[in-house]
Amino acid sequence: MAFPYMEAVVGFMILMYIFETYLDKRQHAALKLPTLPKTLEGLISQEKFEKSRAYSLDKRFKSGEFVVLVGLNAENEILHTLAFLAGVTIWSQITDLPFSLYSTFVIEARHGFNKQTIWLFFRDLFKGICLAVILGPPIVSAIIFIVQKGGPYLAIYLWGFMFVLSIVMMTVYPILIAPLFNKFTPLPEGELRDKIEKLASSLKFPLKKLFVVDGSTRSSHSNAYMYGFFKNKRIVLYDTLIQQCKNDEEIVAVIAHELGHWKLNHTMYSFIAVQHTVIPLQHLVSFALNLVSRSFEFQADGFAKKLGYSSSLRAGLVKLQEENLSAMNTDPWYSAYHYSHPPLVERLAALDEQDKKED
Repeated sequence: MAFPYMEAVVGFMILMYIFETYLDKRQHAALKLPTLPKTLEGLISQEKFEKSRAYSLDKRFKSGEFVVLVGLNAENEILHTLAFLAGVTIWSQITDLPFSLYSTFVIEARHGFNKQTIWLFFRDLFKGICLAVILGPPIVSAIIFIVQKGGPYLAIYLWGFMFVLSIVMMTVYPILIAPLFNKFTPLPEGELRDKIEKLASSLKFPLKKLFVVDGSTRSSHSNAYMYGFFKNKRIVLYDTLIQQCKNDEEIVAVIAHELGHWKLNHTMYSFIAVQHTVIPLQHLVSFALNLVSRSFEFQADGFAKKLGYSSSLRAGLVKLQEENLSAMNTDPWYSAYHYSHPPLVERLAALDEQDKKED
């Protein structure tokens, strides 16, 4: 008797829906808590807490999603698939547009984050559609061809193709695609640049270029990241991060955390990890990867702490939490299941625990 795979998948998805709905209710209850966590008392003002709480509750407004399962005729399968995907994409753009507009120009604007104009919004949308039209068909066609010809080695061929595609996109995106949406300028000469270059040099990080991106044209959210392969590494600072941090040490501490990911090989581990699998395992794999990612964040914080940036890192993390109005109260179950980055409360508690061990 054949194993009832389809019934098992449907049953599993129903159970996951119930479980995730339960987690959503726990998180909603946590977000409605009227007081700061004890760990953040004295670090976050009541005004910022109230703003964060209101923003987090507003963000729970989400657009609906749907999944369509179809069967395709073997003849002209690539054309049929491309036509189907084009139809789904057009429909998705139409149905998602009101929610995107509401999210950007109502929710984000209400809480002081949105900086973009309606013209910039639709210009970005148009550019995104053009990129999808240019890049989508050849990628989808290649995948279908591999499925048709892969035979018993289909999984290996698909994995190899996605691996190569990931490398190509990671190389092409920051150089050719990202500049279509944002302006990247070299960080000006000065004390901040000297400190970052000195830190990178001390860790033997092959820093090739150091950029500032005009994130403030779209949002007041702040961040920093790095990219590049081998000896061609680049660091990008959001201009909002520079504006929001009180001093250069806080910014350098954030960079020290990011460099910790590189030094501890977190980037490589995350890149080679299996990101997609069959439906029944996908949730479990995603949960496991979140646990690993959270562990990496704690390790990177510890790395920055060992470099002497403990107090600056704490101040920088608190500042980012305040300025981005990130949720102060989070349900631990929801956080463990959904968040790849641990909440601020957990990160500060981990740093405190390290301090106790060192005493």
